[in-house]
Amino acid sequence: MRAAFPVRSSFGGLSLGAALLLASCAAPPPVAPPPAAPGGKPQGVTSIDGASIELAAFQNSAFPYHGLIPNYQETGKTRPFLDVDDNGRLGHSSPRGGLLWEDQTYNDRTVLLAAPETFNPTAPGYIIVFFHGNMATLERDVVARQQIVRQLADSGLNAVLVAPQLAVDAPDSSAGRFWTPGGFAAFLNEAEGKLGDFYPHARGAFRRMPVVIVAYSGGYLPAVYSLTVGGEGGRVRGVVLLDALYGERDKFVRWVEGPGRGAGFVRAYSISSKEGNDAVRDALEAAGLKVENTLPASLSAGDIAFVYAGDVAHNDFVTSAWGGAPLRDIFARIGG
Repeated sequence: MRAAFPVRSSFGGLSLGAALLLASCAAPPPVAPPPAAPGGKPQGVTSIDGASIELAAFQNSAFPYHGLIPNYQETGKTRPFLDVDDNGRLGHSSPRGGLLWEDQTYNDRTVLLAAPETFNPTAPGYIIVFFHGNMATLERDVVARQQIVRQLADSGLNAVLVAPQLAVDAPDSSAGRFWTPGGFAAFLNEAEGKLGDFYPHARGAFRRMPVVIVAYSGGYLPAVYSLTVGGEGGRVRGVVLLDALYGERDKFVRWVEGPGRGAGFVRAYSISSKEGNDAVRDALEAAGLKVENTLPASLSAGDIAFVYAGDVAHNDFVTSAWGGAPLRDIFARIGG
């Protein structure tokens, strides 16, 4: 068995590969959520697609955001994110969406938390952070249309999902607080606390779990800033981009060549983002890194894979690329 995305902490002195092998042979039973409220579920928690989910309000969510846009349009300059003030109503001039108002588009603190029914916080596991693309909401698109929760549950990976609401139902990829130094670390810290509330007997486990960032489409922007300025402290052990490379190519290349070199790096893409993906693959190969053109049977430390899905409709990529469940297939390969 090859090693999975590496974990920098250990479980009783075992490497992750050994720990997963033992867990698969004699895993303890899943730890139950807190006792049910009078309605039969823990307060605010529902069951859907083989998982328990909660829509929670975060203080360290992507929005609201009253700071600057760094490296504005890759010019190296900055500008205020909210650059329009109409008698106290603030708005953002989006390159694609035009004028978007804060109270409609950038004021939602909701974060989706999901744990498959088989999740066991006392066994080796992962925190999956998912950044959605444009024109999306968590319930309508991430859960119902793209089936992200279902794909994680069906994969068998021992992991929880954390997905922040970005721009609400808008053609905009703004990263909000994920643009700020330490923004991703603050978000992750809050997510771990809320997950610990859900599993009170395993609070410390979430702070030790490695992180895999998954970004679809415009989610590439909060993803790359989370990697480069987010203060994740080396906990990100895998990055998965789904038709999600429309800018910031140099930042991704530098991350893979530098601190991220020991992490798994998977890019699945259609013709929509082929140009950007080809450019990054060429840069990595020129740097002497081995790049796979197919998805490995087991994702190991340092694996870099670029998987071209062909002429798949970009808007349906997450449920149409190779077999209809690309994330399920990727998640199933983490851990061997």
